[in-house]
Amino acid sequence: MRQRPTNLVSFSFFLSLLFTFIFFTRTAISQNTTIPVNVGVILNVNGEFGKMSLSCINMALSDFYATNSHYKTRLILNTRHSKSDDIGAAAAALDLIKNVQVQAIIGPENSMQTNFVINLGNKSRVPILSFSATSSSLTSFRSPYFFQATQNDSSQVGAITSIIQAFGWREVVPIYMDNEFGEGVISYLTDALQAINTRVPYKSVISPIASDDQIVEELYKLVTMQTRVFIVHMLPSLGSRLFTKAKQVGMMNQGYVWIITDGLTNLFTSLEPSVIESMQGVLGVKPYVPKAKALDGFQLRWKRKFQQENPSFADVELNIFGLLAYDATMALAMAVENAGTTNFGFDMTNVSTNAIDLEAFGVSKNGPKLLESLSATRFKGLTGDYTFVDGQLQSLTFQILNINGDGERGIGFWTPEKGLMKKLNLTRADSTSKSHLGPIIWPGDSTSVPKGWEIPTNEKILRIGVPVKNGFREFVKVITDPTTNKTTATGYCIDVFNAVMQALTYAINYEFIPFALSNGTSGGSYNDMIYQVKLGKFDAVVGDITIVANRSQFVDFTLPYTESGVSMIVPIKDNNKKNAWVFLKPLTWDLWITSACFFLFIGLVIWVLEHRINEDFRGPPEHQVGTSFWFSFSTMVFSHRERVISNLARFVVIVWCFVVLILTQSYTASLTSLLTVQRLQPTVSDVTELIKRGESVGFKQGSFVLGILKELGFKEKNLRVYGSVEECDALFENGTANGGIAAAFDEVPYINLFLGKYCSKYTMVEPTFNTTGFGFAFPLGSPLVPYVSRAILNVTEGPKMNEIKDAWFKKNSCPDPSTLVSSHSLGLNSFWGLFLIAGIASILALIIFMAIFIYEHREVLKKSDPRSSLWSRIRTLLRIFVSRDLSAHTFKEKTGIQVHSLGVATPSPHNHYPASPSSYSQHTCFCGEQRTPSTEYGDPNPNPSGQAPQDIVHAVDPASPNQERPISL
Repeated sequence: MRQRPTNLVSFSFFLSLLFTFIFFTRTAISQNTTIPVNVGVILNVNGEFGKMSLSCINMALSDFYATNSHYKTRLILNTRHSKSDDIGAAAAALDLIKNVQVQAIIGPENSMQTNFVINLGNKSRVPILSFSATSSSLTSFRSPYFFQATQNDSSQVGAITSIIQAFGWREVVPIYMDNEFGEGVISYLTDALQAINTRVPYKSVISPIASDDQIVEELYKLVTMQTRVFIVHMLPSLGSRLFTKAKQVGMMNQGYVWIITDGLTNLFTSLEPSVIESMQGVLGVKPYVPKAKALDGFQLRWKRKFQQENPSFADVELNIFGLLAYDATMALAMAVENAGTTNFGFDMTNVSTNAIDLEAFGVSKNGPKLLESLSATRFKGLTGDYTFVDGQLQSLTFQILNINGDGERGIGFWTPEKGLMKKLNLTRADSTSKSHLGPIIWPGDSTSVPKGWEIPTNEKILRIGVPVKNGFREFVKVITDPTTNKTTATGYCIDVFNAVMQALTYAINYEFIPFALSNGTSGGSYNDMIYQVKLGKFDAVVGDITIVANRSQFVDFTLPYTESGVSMIVPIKDNNKKNAWVFLKPLTWDLWITSACFFLFIGLVIWVLEHRINEDFRGPPEHQVGTSFWFSFSTMVFSHRERVISNLARFVVIVWCFVVLILTQSYTASLTSLLTVQRLQPTVSDVTELIKRGESVGFKQGSFVLGILKELGFKEKNLRVYGSVEECDALFENGTANGGIAAAFDEVPYINLFLGKYCSKYTMVEPTFNTTGFGFAFPLGSPLVPYVSRAILNVTEGPKMNEIKDAWFKKNSCPDPSTLVSSHSLGLNSFWGLFLIAGIASILALIIFMAIFIYEHREVLKKSDPRSSLWSRIRTLLRIFVSRDLSAHTFKEKTGIQVHSLGVATPSPHNHYPASPSSYSQHTCFCGEQRTPSTEYGDPNPNPSGQAPQDIVHAVDPASPNQERPISL
């Protein structure tokens, strides 16, 4: 029993030895079976950047194979010194490809060195992975063997333009290095700025070897410009000198905006403290690296390892390029393993024995497989998700930074999908609002957003061009003092411009310069004057200048400050001639016809409701027709004498009288207006009528209206020019036959001025063409335009504008031109509701009447006699319908007769309304014929004697109470 533990311990020890033996054996076998793969590294191994990058590359291989010890391949680094020289980098690449036959090359450091190396890699089919060459121009080579394992410079253009758009800056000046790195992004940046309507008035190019004096000279050139927004795309070697000098010349003060690209932002930690101090308030963009535990751990390990290996470089900081070098090496090691372990040699069959060094190298056999493997590589690196698309590393999230104090402060992020945002986890769609960024400290320690431009200090005043003309001087009038030769400009447009300039929050000095020849006459058309702004002769043009499309090709217009539109002026005439049919004009024909039809309809309705109980609507047929229609038409003047007895008829008459009242009152008002107020009519109101008749028309001298008239089809010989309101009036007086005009076309402001003087003779018809109105013209992309436009809104919406109008355009007592134009006749569309009410009331009364009538005589419709047909019963009912209703109280009052159900009428004992049976014997045919009831009802057996005892009743004669007299029913 005691020996079992000893045996168990011995067996466990044996197993441990066995596992240890197997592990070391497999390790030895794996070490002996790994395949070395040569790769090249081209760096400036003597510089800080090169040492940092190389240490990251070595750590990447160490970490990769420690995690993947079972991989069969092992990358062997062959490092070459680039000597910070393009030729040195190219020579190193040639040596690696020709002599070492590397399978891939990591590096070189910058875009200029990479330019030539790409060609060598493409020819030898050796992939080139550059983690620090960011120039956009490198993609123009379109080499499948070049992998830009860093952010392309053009990818940050979207972030920069979003910042520009968010703050509304309209002009930007890029400042960049005069080399491959600097020029690569400019074309992309210019196109992106143009897409957001931001102008690039100047591009500042500085050589990498420029002296400090040359940098200062270029900065002073920028100071003299209006633009105060600058985008700097440089490497730290030149960018640090630029900002140092900008601080000295006062360009880092309040009002300036500086935005740096990732060329400076990525290497910000390498800048001297004095340079950082001169960059206070600068905005920057750089690729965003998400925070992770793996990244924090790597930074600690790298710092410890780098200080051990390079004690003389104690202040070197790890930047994003070190992280990209680490990820690029991991990607290459992964791709080499996935590409396979065969064909690592070079094919030398096409190499000539007499070839020079640049041609004496073969083609990598493994190149196409490695190319395919690299393109398919996907993993989570230190910089985030690592993947290539067409040889370009994909990671398009940028961080927006603000340099303040001793370092940089994050104020937001930018992505192509969501735009600017304070935090990455927001789900908002594309945004370009400055509210989506954190607080910013601008240059000069200011928190106020710079407007992005200023009037240069060396340009004391703005040159404002004004037109010189003879007529319409209420708008612009230029006076030159012959003694002092000083020019003074006055007028409505000038006063508006002065008020707008005063409404700005800052002072602008300006002077008016007349657009005139040496003899004082006009220097040309308005188009010629506007073109002077494009040529730079004027800084702006002010006057009665209409905003039209073709002029906007040369200048930018502000918002308009006057009414818009081109209208036609025509003489007015007294249209109130003796016209026998003028009384028909107040109503349209459809209203006349509808009214007449309703008069007839209402007359018919009243007859139906009244003819059985009202003696006024009885008598011969022609009398009944005439009475009914007479009653209906007499309601028009409320002079009807016939009584209306039925309640249903009274209801219809009440509604119809209301309709007639409104119709007559409206007719009276319209006719009065036609005969009094609206007597003045335009002589012509249709442009096509002028063209057909060959009439001559006028237009203001120098106006764009000439082009409109030609497009309408007016002949050149029918066009007349006038220069003032007096000349226009004279042309109208002459008429077309005497060389004058029948109409004039002009803009609304000029027409209002003309009508203010000749309102009793002319009128303006509807505007025929739309224009924007008068505006001020500035150079294309001028930053003044949005500020002046906002000031125009403030002036036009305030009382100042009315004061200026009253000062130059005196109010007159002329009637409103719109009242001089003929009014429209009253139509059915204004009264159909009334007719609808009258129709519904009448039809409803008819329905009620017919329902009561049929109900009272329902016995007639019953088939009591099998020999009587339906048609005979209907005829009998119609006879009853047209006959008197003797049961009505109106007939009983007149006769004093009481009719029994047996057909005998007796005097009423109380002389009141007698009982009224519903027998057919109570009705009398309207035609006056005496028939027996049986005959009327179709009795087949009439009395053979010819007497009709049922037709005769005895009534008491009021004159002889003791005698009875027969009464025909």
